[in-house]
Amino acid sequence: MTASAVPVQVRGEVLSIRRVGAYHHISMVAPGIAEHAKPGHFVALAVGGKHGAQLLRRAFSIYKVSQRGIYGGTVEIVLAAHGPGTQWLASLGAHDQIDVVGPLGKPFSLPKERINATLVGGGYGTAPLFSLAEALRSRGSRVDFVLGAATSERLFGALDARRISQTVAVTTDDGSAGQQGWVSDVLPDVLRRAHTDVIYACGPMGMLAAVSRIATEHGVLAQCAVEESMACGIGVCMTCVLPVVGDDGLTRMVRSCVEGPVFAGDRVRWEDVGSVPLDAIGAPVGGH
Repeated sequence: MTASAVPVQVRGEVLSIRRVGAYHHISMVAPGIAEHAKPGHFVALAVGGKHGAQLLRRAFSIYKVSQRGIYGGTVEIVLAAHGPGTQWLASLGAHDQIDVVGPLGKPFSLPKERINATLVGGGYGTAPLFSLAEALRSRGSRVDFVLGAATSERLFGALDARRISQTVAVTTDDGSAGQQGWVSDVLPDVLRRAHTDVIYACGPMGMLAAVSRIATEHGVLAQCAVEESMACGIGVCMTCVLPVVGDDGLTRMVRSCVEGPVFAGDRVRWEDVGSVPLDAIGAPVGGH
């Protein structure tokens, strides 16, 4: 985490909420968070209101920030309303109060020089890649996008991507938009055509595993923002741990919300996500 990104808890206010395909886009006033957020950071929102039964916060990647506004700095997020917590958030209206903690986590690392970057997003996992694209473009870097989703309704940001990138490749599982298939089907060709130096990716864990494998095969660095469930967002509850290989070659179970959510793709043991490898430091004897 950068020195300037000290998390704060603020009482925010919803400015607007609207449907975008299968998702909800929420803009909120969150002074003290917007001013320090960087691409890849996330926020943790309290859900359920004062009388709700949802004790744990919900974590969401930051889509966009505006450091100045009529009411103060604003933060934008995108969510899929699946469970009670996200459904409650989707039901909010303008001027409703919302408890926000952020900016949290370790953001994407930006290059010191111009590079060719390919940004890969799955579903609403694409959200944090747009502010990243703007930051890369401001440094003179080339940006190419690969966007994937199950259906056209679950794609996010295709128009934004076309506005700020050299090329955009789109895939959907059902062929309702772009090429039928997965991002991994088109990514190798994009890497060759764009002479990619670095991949930045965010989306489902299976997609990140495939992207990391392709990056290694092509000798390209990959930075992956994982979507592990983060119940607290501050490293206390240990629900978001995953196996990561350190500089010493040893595997440790690290917390996505603190050490991540951005990891080097070749350091995550994707095939062991969801378990504790027997050779991990501190693993129970006999795997129990």
